[in-house]
Parts: sequence; C-alpha cells; structure tokens
Amino acid sequence: MGDKIVVPGTGVEVPLDLDLSRRELLKIAGYGSIAAFLAACAGGSPTTTTTTSVTAKGGSVSLGSYLSDAVPKKGLQSVVDAFISANGGTKVKVNTVDHGTFQNQINSYLQGTPEDVFTWFSGHRMRFFADKGLAAPIDDAWNEIKGNFTEGFAASVKGNDGHVYAIPTSYYPWAVFYRKDVFQQHSYSVPNNWDDFKKLADQMKKDGLTPIAFADKDGWPAMGTFDILNLRLNGYDFHTELCVGKQKWTDARVAKVFQKWSELTPYYSPAFAGLTWQEAAQQLLHKKAGMYLLGLFVSEQFVASGNPDDLNQLDFFPFPDVGSNFDAEKALDAPIDVFMMAKHSPTLGSDTGQAKAFLEFMSKGSTQITYWKTSPGAIPTANDADQSQYPALTKKAAQIVSSAKRITQFFDRDSRPDFSGPNSMQGFLLRYLSNPKQDTTSLQGQMQSFWDSLPPE
Repeated sequence: MGDKIVVPGTGVEVPLDLDLSRRELLKIAGYGSIAAFLAACAGGSPTTTTTTSVTAKGGSVSLGSYLSDAVPKKGLQSVVDAFISANGGTKVKVNTVDHGTFQNQINSYLQGTPEDVFTWFSGHRMRFFADKGLAAPIDDAWNEIKGNFTEGFAASVKGNDGHVYAIPTSYYPWAVFYRKDVFQQHSYSVPNNWDDFKKLADQMKKDGLTPIAFADKDGWPAMGTFDILNLRLNGYDFHTELCVGKQKWTDARVAKVFQKWSELTPYYSPAFAGLTWQEAAQQLLHKKAGMYLLGLFVSEQFVASGNPDDLNQLDFFPFPDVGSNFDAEKALDAPIDVFMMAKHSPTLGSDTGQAKAFLEFMSKGSTQITYWKTSPGAIPTANDADQSQYPALTKKAAQIVSSAKRITQFFDRDSRPDFSGPNSMQGFLLRYLSNPKQDTTSLQGQMQSFWDSLPPE
C-alpha cells in the first residue's frame, strides 16, 4: 500500500501519493472521513453512513466566546453557520460568556476545561497566555494563510518565542463619536484642538446635552481615556513602556495625564460609575449626549436600534490635539481581535483538525465580511476582504488607522492581565474618577506598589 499519513484529528490514514495539500487534509478532518471529503469535492453529499461517521470520528469543534452582546453574537453565529455549511456539517458548540466575566476569568478558564478555540485579543494579552503555556501554537495553519495579512497584523499574532498563536479577524479604532444630525441641528463644528473641544462641550451643556457620554461600570472603558491622553501628552514610547513596567507610575508625566483628564470629567454622564458602555451609547443614540470617546463597536447599539438612519447618522473625529510635541504621532488605540486555540482543551486532541480548519476559515476575507455585515464595528483584517461594500463610516475608520503613526492595542491588552483587571488598574482609575481634582501622588504610589508586588511574568 506504500507510506501513509494520518489526517489530523481523525485517525484516518491517507496514502502519501494522494495529491492533497495540508489545507485539504484539514478539510478532511472537518468532514470526519475522506469519503465525505471526496464526495463533497465531487459535488455530491455524504451518505447517511458517512454522516454517522462524522459524529463518531469527532467531527466537531468547541468555541468559547466573549461576544455576548446581541449584535456581535449574531455575527458570530452567522460565521459558525457558514463554517458548518462549508465543512460538511461539522458540529460546532459555542459557549458564550458575558464579555467582562470572560476577560476577568480568562486565566482560570484557560487552566480549567476551556473550549478548543476561543475569542481573544492580540498583543501582550495574547503573548502572556502563550508564555504561560495556555495557548497552542498554530504555525502550520498560519503558514497556509499568512499571505492574506499585512506585516503589521502578522506581527500582532506572534508570541515571544516566535511561534504564531492567533488569527487576526477584525480591528476597530477608538475616536470621538457623534451624531451628524445633532451637530447639524446645533451648528456644531468638529474640534481640532483641546480648547475647541472644551468650548464645544460647554456649548453642549448650555444646549441641554450631556457633552461627553461616559460609563465605567465595566471597569475597562476608562482605560481608553487614559490611553489617548497619555499618548498625546507623553508619546507612544512612554505609554507602551509604562504598560509593561519600564516606566514608573509615580512619574510626574502620569500626574500630568490625571490633571488633564480632570478638565473633561465635568462634562461626563451623571452617575457614570454605575453605567455600562451600552447605556452610555444609548445616550448618544437618543440624542441625550453630544459625544462619546469609544471604539467603533459603539455602532452595535445603532444597529440594534432597528432604524437604519441611526447608523447613517453616526460619525466620528480623531481625539483632538492637546498642544504637545506628540500630537504629530496621531497615536490611537486600534485593538485587534483574534481567535486562538486553547492548549488545555480536553477535546482538542480529537478536534485539532476541525479547530485549525475553523481558524483558517476565520482568516478568509469572505468570512470576515459575513461577520462585519452583522457587526459593522469590526473591520476585517484579511487582504482579500471586499472593501467595495464598506460604507463611509467603515472607510473613514480604516483611514484613521492607516494615518496613525503609532498604534496601541488598548491598556488591558498592552499590559499584563493581573495589572489591568478589576482589582488593579480598573479599580485605581475608578478611585481617581471619584475625585478627579485630587492630588494623585498617593494614588500613583499605590499603583506602583501594586505593580512591584506582582510576580515575574
């Protein structure tokens, strides 16, 4: 019979002289049997016996997801449905957990009984779990599809050991969002600098609007404001070094960020510490707030309204210049979302082929467009995504990212998770926001002491 190779995740032996690429071998794994694969390639459909074989041979993959809001959850389901259809009925089990809970419990989740594949973030947060041996390398799958991504996206999914641990599927910029019809109604102009930004906020207050929608019940939204102020006041290098402990939290430059931030807090939503980001987005949606600093995912709330004109009215502008030497960097947060494979999944041994097939499926522009059509706040990363379908808002979002000279992921992705969680940075920022005019010397000292108490990564 000659030499044979075992198809990943199936136990199926295939002669080496059969001319199949690795991508096709993964597809065989998805179908569960070579008979089903060949039948599909021939345009036929698996027989009843083959379908039974799919189940018996583990033709399945499990997925852990933090996409708990209605719009992205629906988008993921549309992708899962497309994958099942394209892969001969592979069974996909999706376990969706509240976004905040998923993030806060990710460490214990990955050490317990995680699903085969899980939604996560690129950058330091990805590398952290790769270093801890909780994520499985996917170099073989990446080698099949790496030509579909820019060097920037490729770098974002590499671990410290040089292996690839994720597939980048979407990204979104943080900016100041507003409704065009509200600006037209009041004859507001987009501000370019800090003084004009505050003058606009003052005018909005006079007009009966909450100038800046703000919510921090989830803990992480405040990090976006800290990021952009630190980037604009102190520059990319200082910000990124601060996130990983190469700069001190007691530095006077950090105090300068808090002092500048205090100029904005009088314009925030009342009782913001008890509001979710979705509730703040509703203030913008319903014309009760004039502006909102958030990621493009704010559009989810506009989609969910059911009125297409709401999304058509959504627009944004870059965070205004603050008058520093670092304004020229035009730096911003533009987080990249990824899919990864959990090393300790109890079913990964039997599901590896299907898991990698799913990851490769997520790398396709057509797949990412399927998700984007439901959740337009997630801009596809794949080179072959059909950008002709993008409306003005998406094109503008892609342009602002390409124009930025420095891009960060977001504080809770650029720093270590045990410093950016609810018991650390999130709590420190809430403590600051409870009294923005305070002398932050003591608070900064506590932040540095907490960092110093952490074990080596």
